Amino acid sequence: MLAYIEHFQPDSITSDENHQYADVLPLFKSLNLDFSFTSSSASWDFGHLHNSNPLAVIRPSSSDDVAKVIPLALRSNGMTIAARGNGHSVNGQSLADRGIVIDMKVIDPRIEVFIDEGVVDVSGGALWEDVLRHCVSEHKLCPRSWTDYLGLTVGGTLSNGGVSGQSFLYGPQTENVTEMEVVTGNGDVLICSENQNSELFYGVLGGLGQFGIITRARILLHPIPDKVRWIRLVYTQFVDFAGDAEKLVTRPDGDTFHYVEGFVFVNSSDPVNGYPSVPLNSTQSFDPTMIPELAGPVLYCLELALHYNDEDSQSMIDKRIRNLIGGLRFVDGLRFETDVGYTEFLMRVKRVEDEAKVNGTWDAPHPWLNLFISKDDMAEFDRLVFKNILRHGVGGPVLVYPLLRSKWDARKSVAVPEAEIFYLVALLRFCSPGGLPVEEMVNQNKEIIKICCENGFDFKMYLPHYESMEEWAIHFGNQWMRFQRRKADFDPTAILSPGQKIFPRNCQITN
Repeated sequence: MLAYIEHFQPDSITSDENHQYADVLPLFKSLNLDFSFTSSSASWDFGHLHNSNPLAVIRPSSSDDVAKVIPLALRSNGMTIAARGNGHSVNGQSLADRGIVIDMKVIDPRIEVFIDEGVVDVSGGALWEDVLRHCVSEHKLCPRSWTDYLGLTVGGTLSNGGVSGQSFLYGPQTENVTEMEVVTGNGDVLICSENQNSELFYGVLGGLGQFGIITRARILLHPIPDKVRWIRLVYTQFVDFAGDAEKLVTRPDGDTFHYVEGFVFVNSSDPVNGYPSVPLNSTQSFDPTMIPELAGPVLYCLELALHYNDEDSQSMIDKRIRNLIGGLRFVDGLRFETDVGYTEFLMRVKRVEDEAKVNGTWDAPHPWLNLFISKDDMAEFDRLVFKNILRHGVGGPVLVYPLLRSKWDARKSVAVPEAEIFYLVALLRFCSPGGLPVEEMVNQNKEIIKICCENGFDFKMYLPHYESMEEWAIHFGNQWMRFQRRKADFDPTAILSPGQKIFPRNCQITN
């Protein structure tokens, strides 16, 4: 039985829509709901760039409830369904205009650890931060691969990839799942894994919600360390920064750091984009006199973390770090480090979220852009983009760090560059008073994409958004036929995830 319908707008439906949804509306009305809201939080996503009014927002209590919603859409010619986690998409991907939005955060909030198997079963609507807290507090275990921000749902990140500084070791989050329960666009509730309904399993992971709704996932776990030595090293030259980052992510397992990321910052005292963004705590300060006079408009920071336990001696930890960073080409005197608890390290972005909510930027527009770019093209990207278009910053972090293609299973749906080493470039823009207008930020993003295309870069958009099927075909490249085939198998009427704008409702999908 459906938990309840949070939001229903029968009075907002036009006469044409009333005819289109004639068979569906009585099913909603028969529930005798007293709600008649004129707006809904499901009309917006985190990006605040797009607005869509759903017909209904449904809060299911189980996967069976989710499956019961599918026939409502199948009985109409135009209705669609969007599974919404924490609504953290930035280009309307979690929206469903005049469709049904399923609020996944309220579905069966199970978090069940199987210690002998080293896995945890979690709801698709569970937040990663809640998974972390439960696994650590109850079992001293946790998932191996994370995102930087943990206020995201399990189903949401598994539908896209899920990357962070651990991905060079363990792969993205999509490589750390052994089994899922999925509700397909046909209304079937299926268990899938590498050995059972494998085509659905591979398709859903990184599949942008196109083949099914993840209602449960089984995630690999490992023991947690007690502490983390958190380090930041500053560079003036991209070639040195990139060379050192690539050296660290290609070292043998067990002979490198447990986390490798990096970011670009402005060579100025700008409080958001410049020097103050580098120190790890309030007791540290950035000394700009250490920067060579010939340094360019932007600088680079390599961010590292080494796990250890309370019984490990400080001298042993210090020696290991000396061995790992020996020979790295960072600026002498611009090394920052601190020791923090493991959970505190993983939750480090929570403080940024809290501050942004206080100053109002959390609810402002976020015209973010995320790219995967081959290492062979990064020097030119640095010259044309970091040192030119973005030389004054983006009003937030500019992440850049290497990933390894060999850690990504090509049978899954995520599109990545051809090169073995490619970089995540994430422009995490925050709109604030005195900053660039939203329109200019969006135009910058378009200009950057144009530069990548015109220069023939080996790149893919991560968390992609396109406006036409032709653009999506280019994005997926030689995977496009497989993507279409999976759509024909698991959602042939294209009712799922309309906000991705890949397949129009009722389009002819060939198998």
